Amino acid sequence: MNIIDLHCDTVLDCYIKGKDLGSAEGHINLQKLAAGASLAQCFALFVPTHDAAVRKFGEEREPWKLYQELLACYRKCLDGASDVLRPALTAQQVLENCREGYRSAILTIEDGVELDGQIERLDTVYEDGVRMIALTWNYENTLGFPNSSDPEEHMRGLKPFGIEAVERMNELGIIVDVSHLSEGGFYDVARHSRRPFAASHSCCRAIRDHSRNLTDDQLCLLGEKGGVVGINFYYDFLGEPAAHTTIDLVVKHMLHIRDKAGIDSLAFGSDFDGIEGTLEFEDFSGFPGILSALEKHFTDDEIDRITHGNFLRVFSDQE
Repeated sequence: MNIIDLHCDTVLDCYIKGKDLGSAEGHINLQKLAAGASLAQCFALFVPTHDAAVRKFGEEREPWKLYQELLACYRKCLDGASDVLRPALTAQQVLENCREGYRSAILTIEDGVELDGQIERLDTVYEDGVRMIALTWNYENTLGFPNSSDPEEHMRGLKPFGIEAVERMNELGIIVDVSHLSEGGFYDVARHSRRPFAASHSCCRAIRDHSRNLTDDQLCLLGEKGGVVGINFYYDFLGEPAAHTTIDLVVKHMLHIRDKAGIDSLAFGSDFDGIEGTLEFEDFSGFPGILSALEKHFTDDEIDRITHGNFLRVFSDQE
C-alpha cells in the first residue's frame, strides 16, 4: 500500500447512483483500490450548485443540507467497507491503519459554499472529520472567487470571510486547498496561511494554458511554502485534445512541477469519478503503470515522496 490520492468525487457518484464502495462502477471501488495499491484515498464531499446542481439533481439544492446528506453517504460507505478501510484524521492514523492492514479514507470538501459565511461551521465540519477544504469550485461563494478565463476576474482575491476561514482552518488543522480558486485567491492564501497548503487536483499552465492550471510563479511559491500539488488526470487540463489521458502527458506535468515547485511538492490528485474522457490506465487499478513510467525519471526515494511522503508531511504539518 503506497498510493495517496488527494482527490476523487466517488462519494457523490455513490450518492447519486445508490452505490457503495463495494458496488461502485466508476474509477474507484474497493477492488480497484486494492489493485492500485492504495494507502489512503481523499474522498471529497463535492457540493454542486447552480447549473451543476441542475445537471446532477434536476434542481438546485441547499448546500448545507446536501453536505450533510453526502456526509451520511460517506459514513455508510465506510461502514460497508470496515473490514478493509478505516477513516484517518491524522497522518499518524494513516500509518497506524497501514500497519494493521487497513487502507485509509481521508474526508475532504470540494467547494466551501456550504459554510455560507458562518465561521462556526468550520468547527462542525472538523468534528465531522473533514481535513481538507477546496475553498471554491466554479462559482463565487462567501469565501472568494473561482478561476476565470477573464484575466481581471481571475485576479480577484479572497473575501474577508475567506481570509478569516483560512486562519481558522490553520488553527483547527484543516488543509487549505486552492484547486479551482482564482489566481488572486491563491496569492491571498499564500499570504495568510501559516501552514502548508495544497492544490489537490491541478496541473501546469506552462504546458496547458487553462485558468484551472497553476502558473510557474504559483508553483514556485507553493513549493517555497511547503505545499503540495496533486496531478489531475483530466485530459483537458493536461492538454490532450483527443479526450484521452496518456501516461506520458501525466509524467510531463509531473516533471514540470518537480522543476518549478520541487520534488517535495509533487503528489497525485486524480479527480477520479469527476472527470470525463478515457484513460490509458483506465482507473485506480492502473496506478502501477504510472509508477512504472516514473521509474525512468525519478529515483525510488523520489517516487516514495510522490506517492505518499509529500502529502503525509503536509498532513502532519497541520497538527
